[in-house]
Amino acid sequence: MDSKYTVKVPNNFNLPRRIGRLGELAYNLWWVWNPEAQLLYRLIDRTYWETSYHNPVSFLRGVSRPALNAVLNDRYYLDMYDRVFKAFDLHMTTTDTWYSRTVPQHSQNSIAYFSFEFGLHESLPVYAGGLGVLSGDHLKESSDLGLPLVGVGFVYNEGYFQQRITEDGWQETRNTHIDFAEKPICPLLNHEGKPLTTSVDLPERKAHARIWLVQVGRIPLYLLDTNLEENTPADRQLNARLYSNDLETRISQEIMLGVGGVRTLRELGYNPTVWHMNEGHSAFLILERARELVDEGFSFEEAIARTRTTNVFTTHTPVPAGNDQFPLWLLEKYGSVLAQGIKLEREQFIDLGRQPQSWGDMFSMPVLALKYSDGRNAVSELHGQVSRRMWNFLWKDVDEDDVPITHITNGIHSASWLARRMRILFDRYLGVDWMQKVDDLDVWARAGNIPDGELWAVRNHLKRKLAMFANERARQSWSTGGVAPVQVVASGVLMEPYALTIGFARRFATYKRADLILQDFDRLLSIINNPSMPVQIIFSGKAHPADEPSKMIIQKVYRAVKNSRTAGRLIFLEDYDMNVARYLVQGVDVWLNTPRRPNEASGTSGMKAALNGVLQFSTLDGWWREGYNGRNGWAIGQDKEFDDTAQQDAIDSASLYETLQDQIVPLFYHNRTSDSLPVEWIAMMKESIRTLAPQFSTHRMVKEYMQQMYEPAMRAVKK
Repeated sequence: MDSKYTVKVPNNFNLPRRIGRLGELAYNLWWVWNPEAQLLYRLIDRTYWETSYHNPVSFLRGVSRPALNAVLNDRYYLDMYDRVFKAFDLHMTTTDTWYSRTVPQHSQNSIAYFSFEFGLHESLPVYAGGLGVLSGDHLKESSDLGLPLVGVGFVYNEGYFQQRITEDGWQETRNTHIDFAEKPICPLLNHEGKPLTTSVDLPERKAHARIWLVQVGRIPLYLLDTNLEENTPADRQLNARLYSNDLETRISQEIMLGVGGVRTLRELGYNPTVWHMNEGHSAFLILERARELVDEGFSFEEAIARTRTTNVFTTHTPVPAGNDQFPLWLLEKYGSVLAQGIKLEREQFIDLGRQPQSWGDMFSMPVLALKYSDGRNAVSELHGQVSRRMWNFLWKDVDEDDVPITHITNGIHSASWLARRMRILFDRYLGVDWMQKVDDLDVWARAGNIPDGELWAVRNHLKRKLAMFANERARQSWSTGGVAPVQVVASGVLMEPYALTIGFARRFATYKRADLILQDFDRLLSIINNPSMPVQIIFSGKAHPADEPSKMIIQKVYRAVKNSRTAGRLIFLEDYDMNVARYLVQGVDVWLNTPRRPNEASGTSGMKAALNGVLQFSTLDGWWREGYNGRNGWAIGQDKEFDDTAQQDAIDSASLYETLQDQIVPLFYHNRTSDSLPVEWIAMMKESIRTLAPQFSTHRMVKEYMQQMYEPAMRAVKK
C-alpha cells in the first residue's frame, strides 16, 4: 500500500503493558482460526466474551480492569500469551511460505480477489451465506499459504438481516445499523487525516465510497462504504444491506464494486497481476481495466486482449435465473459512461454481455465475465458439466464437453471450522504439523489410529455443547418475552444430548428442499419417536427477504417443528449465522443435505461437518457426488437427473426414509460394546475423516487456483 495513506487503528483499550498486544491482535482476524488466540480473550472473562459475541474489539472496550489485572498473575495465561504472539509474529513476518517455495519466479506478482460478500466471523456480520463464507475461507487460506493476495468487497451498514420466526412460523427480518467503531475494521485516511475515498460515475452524478481495511492474517481486505454525506440519499444506501432486489440499486452496487474496486487498488498503490472475480457481481472491473489502457492510446480490442489473459472468473450458480442480468434500458442509463470510456457504440457495448431471453435481450454479468476472462471455473465436477451446458451458446462452434470452463471443487478452511477438542485429538494422532499438510492423504490415513473411545468422547462432548447452546438460547428467548411457550420448545429446550441428532442448516431456497423429509410426516414421526432409538432433527437457516416461496418452506418446517406429535424432537434454531453454524457442524451426528440435483453447485456446510467426524446424508449433487465412496456416509436417491421434479422428489424422499430407518438409525444404536461404543459407526466416522478432510479443504482448493488459474495468468504477463 502507498505510504501516503495511513491505517487508523483505534486501539485505545488502556490495557496493562504486559498484555498490551491484545489490542493489536483484535484488529487482525488471524485470531479467528487460532484457538489459543481466542482463549486469550475468553480466559479473561468467559461470560463477557460470550456477551460481546466473540468480538475482541467490543470485549476489550467493556471488560473490567480487575479481570485484566487478574491474568497478570496467572503464569499459565502469560505463557500462552507469549506463545500466541510468537506464532502470530512468525505468521506475519516469515518469507518461507508455500507460495515462495513453489513459485519463487512470481515473487513480484499479486492477485486481486473480488467478492460481493466476505464471511470471516460472526463479529463482522457483512455476509449472507455460503458464497461469503467461501470468500472468507479463501482469504484465510491465502494467508496460510503466503499468497500475495488482496481482497476487495463491500462493508454493509446493516449487514444481512436478523431473523425472527413468529409463532405461526413466518420469517420476520430486522435490520440494525452496525457500529464499525465496535468491529475489527479500520478506516483508511489520506495525508490530511480525512477518510480515503474512491468514486464512480453514475447517471448525472458521482458516487463516492470510503475505504475500510480488515486485516486477515497477511491478507488485506478493502471494503467500500457509500454512506457518506456527499452522496445522494439513494447512493448512501447502496451498501446498506446485501442483495437488494431493486435493479437500479443492484447495478449501481456492481459498478461501484467492479469499477470502484479497481480504482481503490490503484489509489492504494496496488498493481495486481491477476484479477479474480468470485461470481459475476464484480465483472465491470473488466471494463475499467480496459478503459485504463484505452486512455493510454490502445483500441478497445487491444485493451481487452491484453487484460483478458489475467482475468479469472468463478461461477457458483447452476440456475440461469440466479445469474445477475439487467434490462437493456437500465444498462443504457447506467452504462453510458462506461461505454464512452472504452469508446464503444451502444450495440457494441451491449454485445459485451448480451444474452437472448424469451422476453428479450438482457445484459448478463456472467456473460461479460466468461467472454473476457481466460480463466473460467465452476466449483464442482458436476457443476462444471452443468456450466458447460448452460453457457455452450457462447461457444457455438464448440462441443459441450469442450466449452472452456473447468472446475475447481470448493473446500473449507480447516482451522476455522474444526472444533478445538477435535483439533487436540488430531494434534495427538496425526502429527503436530498436520495443519501444514491438510491436503496430504498419508497424514489423514493416521485417523485410523485414533482410539475409538477418545474419538467418541470428543463427539459426545461436542453434542453436549450443542444441546447446552440450544438450551441457553431458548432460555434467553423466553426471558426476554414476546415468545409463546411452544416456540421455546421449538427452539430446542427438550433436546437430548445422547439421541441420534441430524442437522439441516443452510440458506432456505426452494431447490434445497428443506421440507423433503416432511413428505410423509407420519413415517417421519414413527422414526423420530421410537422410544428405544430416538432421533432429533435440528433445522436452521434464512430465506432471502424477498423470496416468498422459500419463506413458505420455513413456515412449513416450523409448523412441523412445533407440532406436539414430534415430542420436541424437531428443532428450529432461528437467526442462523457463523456462530450457530459452528455449533451445528461440530455437534450433530449426521449432516442432512437434500438439494434437487443438479442445482447445488457445490455446498460447503457438509465439508465442515465431515471434518468434525459428522457423517453425510445427502443427494449426489455438488461436492458429495465426488466425496461419496459408499463407506463414508450415505446417498439419497440416484446418480442421475429427472425431467419430472415431482418424480425426483418422490424417489428421493422414499430413499431418505428407507436409508434413515433401515441403515442410519440401527447403525447408531446397535452393535455397541460393553462401554457403549458404536464401533461400526465410529469406523465410518474414521473413513469419512480420512477421505473427506484432505480432499475438501481450501488448502487443496487454493493451491489448485494457484496452479490452474493464477500461475498461467502470471506466465502470460511475462511473455
